[in-house]
Amino acid sequence: MSDSRSQSIRNIGLLSAVQALGGSSSSIIMSVAALAAVNFAPDRSAATLPVTAMIVGLALATSSATMIIYRLGRTRGLMLGAAIGIPGSLIATLAVFLGQFYLFAGGLFLVGVSGAFMQQLRFAAADSVAPQFKSQAISWVMFGGVAAGFFGPQLSALTRTWVPGAEYAASFMVIAVLSFLSVLVLSATRLAPTTPPGDPGDTGRPLSVLLRLPEVVLPMMGAALTYALMTLIMVAAPLAMVHLCGHSPTEAAGAIQWHVVAMFAPSFVTGAIIKRIGPHLVTAIGLLLIISCAVIALSGISVTHFTATLVLLGLGWNFGFIGSTAMLATNYRPQEAGRVQAVNEQVVFGASAIASLSSGVLLQMVGWEAINMLAIPVATLAILLLGLGAMRQARA
Repeated sequence: MSDSRSQSIRNIGLLSAVQALGGSSSSIIMSVAALAAVNFAPDRSAATLPVTAMIVGLALATSSATMIIYRLGRTRGLMLGAAIGIPGSLIATLAVFLGQFYLFAGGLFLVGVSGAFMQQLRFAAADSVAPQFKSQAISWVMFGGVAAGFFGPQLSALTRTWVPGAEYAASFMVIAVLSFLSVLVLSATRLAPTTPPGDPGDTGRPLSVLLRLPEVVLPMMGAALTYALMTLIMVAAPLAMVHLCGHSPTEAAGAIQWHVVAMFAPSFVTGAIIKRIGPHLVTAIGLLLIISCAVIALSGISVTHFTATLVLLGLGWNFGFIGSTAMLATNYRPQEAGRVQAVNEQVVFGASAIASLSSGVLLQMVGWEAINMLAIPVATLAILLLGLGAMRQARA
């Protein structure tokens, strides 16, 4: 085995471990942040606002995170990003202890900024291997999220009452520990340089040209809609289970656990499936799974219905998001990577932030069923656009 291949495998393993640690932090927040916030929120419909603050922090920081990583280098840039999660999670812990709603949202905003850096893990893997292995590298790194699906909700449930009188405070303290471990693991990586070899005067095509290319815009749209639909349903689910349908917080955490596992478990094979049938079809399958999850949600409100809904939602996200990312990663030149990735992250997580902000309001105004009904036509439209893009590429 060559040194370069051995280094690539080592990097992918380390990045997968960081994905597991960062994913555990995210799943803790998705499992219990709204349930914690509802205890001291000014209004119950505002309970999802702290989760939205995290996603807004992620969306606003994506461009800066990408530029910082390309300036400092991938390893140092990612380490800085992981470190930002430490003060953010400690602020959130203090806010829960004090019952300060807006301080809690501010702490999660910083955790979201940290998450913006962690979203670059998949691109760091893709850009560190040969072109024919990009989809597999993305999948293998994302596979680290399987551990997050088990550890995050379990840690949140285990630590829920560790701080007397401040339910869930210790759950957010755990995120500081996970962020610190991410910094340590990232320090061991040796990732590809952010300045590709070749003519230093060759900066690639202007962004204005790139954003007129369907092969660049289409995967951005696919990833954005997939992520937005997943966020819309996932953020509302724990509140709907506990406060509208009378299920316990433990049952809600269990449903989120299987959702996160489903988000990442297929990643081990998603890359191979993409190579076999193409990213357009894989992304379309993901959106079909999201439609299926909405149909199940409309058929009942038992714990089984919620769990099945969230599992299919996770599977749909995996196929849709990884398929879109793989589609995008093969349609820009190395010199264009920083610009394209920055815009992609802004589009994807901007859409996710809007979905998260809307989720709690829609849940209170129109209910759980209406949220799922909304997902069906949006996913259908995305599938039609993907089909048009695939036909255009086939003709080309």
